[in-house]
Amino acid sequence: MSLSRRQVTSAAVASVPLAFAAAGTAHAGGRHRPRTLYIAGDSTAAQKYSDAAPETGWGMALPFFLRKELEVANHAVNGRSSKSFVDEGRLDVVLGGIRPGDFLLIQFAHNDEKDEDPTRYTEPWTTYQEHLRMYVDGARARGARPVLATPVERRRFDAAGNAVPSHGEYPAAMRALARREGVTLLDVQALSLALWQRLGAEGTKAYFNWTATEQDNTHFNPPGAIAVARIVARELLRGRVLAHRDVRRLDEEIPESWISWPAPATA
Repeated sequence: MSLSRRQVTSAAVASVPLAFAAAGTAHAGGRHRPRTLYIAGDSTAAQKYSDAAPETGWGMALPFFLRKELEVANHAVNGRSSKSFVDEGRLDVVLGGIRPGDFLLIQFAHNDEKDEDPTRYTEPWTTYQEHLRMYVDGARARGARPVLATPVERRRFDAAGNAVPSHGEYPAAMRALARREGVTLLDVQALSLALWQRLGAEGTKAYFNWTATEQDNTHFNPPGAIAVARIVARELLRGRVLAHRDVRRLDEEIPESWISWPAPATA
């Protein structure tokens, strides 16, 4: 793909702050265009369909916390890493649609960690950061704002009942990249780990995809997806990515019944 060699010129990147400021409320021909928040990520954020219910990606619940004027384009896909998402041309699709004033929220690591799979594996301090930089540079080159989100934590507890981090060096590598590149970071990993700790080993079962036939400690059910989406929305506000006028219901209960799973697409 064109950005795989980081062919974004310094002049183009330098012009982004002016372009983004001018497009804070995007418009064309004098008419305001709704801004769009794009999500690039994995199965923890992805849209789920009726054949997967009650599994729910947090990206499905995020619109409940955002004003209707801010659209969500959820491009997260099951099983993808920062590398495979690029290699499959999915970043090209996102960058083909993104416009000045839009946002690109980037959350990967769950599948980057799979060192047995060369199509997905990245090393935290080298290839993981290199791939994340493609998303950052691509968004900025188009006048959009990149936002990095550390990976949401799995449900994992030690014998003493302490919530245990599961992502190794990947969150630290993303934090370091965000500092170096001047990108807003949503520390979803730290905040979700703290939430799981408060809920405890038993309490967290009500947030993950635990059913009569499955004990899934990675993917969420509706309450879990809503809880993580709330974290994301609050972090977008805290990081001044969004303004108070852009968010809603941050402290309100969201009914599980608001979640719906469309029928899977047919060939």
